Amino acid sequence: MGSLLLTCCGFYTEDIKNQFLNFIDRDISQLKVSIITTASPMKENNRYAQKAMQDFKDMGFQHIKFVDIEFDDPQVLVHRDVIYINGGNPFTLLYYAKKSGADEMIKSLAAQNVIIVGVSAGTLLLGPNINIVDFFTPQMNTIGLTDFKALGVTDKLIFPHYDREDVFKDCTNKTIEERIVEFESNENCMVTRLKDEEYISISMNQAH
Repeated sequence: MGSLLLTCCGFYTEDIKNQFLNFIDRDISQLKVSIITTASPMKENNRYAQKAMQDFKDMGFQHIKFVDIEFDDPQVLVHRDVIYINGGNPFTLLYYAKKSGADEMIKSLAAQNVIIVGVSAGTLLLGPNINIVDFFTPQMNTIGLTDFKALGVTDKLIFPHYDREDVFKDCTNKTIEERIVEFESNENCMVTRLKDEEYISISMNQAH
């Protein structure tokens, strides 16, 4: 079965990198990696996408490709061993995941022996919905998305960058925590707070 590694900033710490390597039981040099750049400003030239490429190379991966599901056929994700979903704008990512059919592809790959790494917006894509993004940063919805239902590969509602008050400024000066509590009360849900150096690792056979 597949494995999920949900992060805020990808391979941000050695601990996160080691957790990822723990998932791998085959020869790294043979494995194929796709880095999905659709959410990112400047796509594959995004510095986090470039860092991910370098991180994979440093770990010994040799077959790494950038994929942009806005333009690329999501069929290219088939027969990949690792799918790394870079961060950026969650609305844009969700819109093109659905439009391209990559959403169904990623769901079926998650049930196979594929490792999926979510980064920020990529982590949100794998959860049940992105309502919390609309609650915190509705101005990011430049694409006019109205259906916030995400892929549901995990049922965890995650709030990435929980420790970054500088990123989520609020005009009423509420803290991130106060706003999450308000969201949980409005939506009658539980949010998993994720700080930049933290991660959540899920083995998909545990999820079913």
